Amino acid sequence: MLAPGMAVRVKRDFPERRGPCHIRTPHYLRGRDGVVERHLGDFPNPEDLAFARPAAKVPLYHVRFDQPGLFDEGAKGDTLLVEIFEHWLETLPMAGAPKARRAGSEGQG
Repeated sequence: MLAPGMAVRVKRDFPERRGPCHIRTPHYLRGRDGVVERHLGDFPNPEDLAFARPAAKVPLYHVRFDQPGLFDEGAKGDTLLVEIFEHWLETLPMAGAPKARRAGSEGQG
């Protein structure tokens, strides 16, 4: 589960190009970075429900985005709060966190 304050990126995926689908993630957010505000609960996946498929419950989050970075308008500090299901989110390293070492890189300097 994602925690409040975690940096995330909305997956840059376009399943609608592969065939009929029901997507609840806005196009303008795909590939954009945001911050998890809070977990809203777990709900049946609407992408499956739309086609009467069995729908597992998936976590839904409020994710905050800086508005000027999305639309090139608005003042510093203006934000947009969007509900996004977890399977559309990728976690990002925290600012200042050490980068993960690649396998086999031990002892190399």
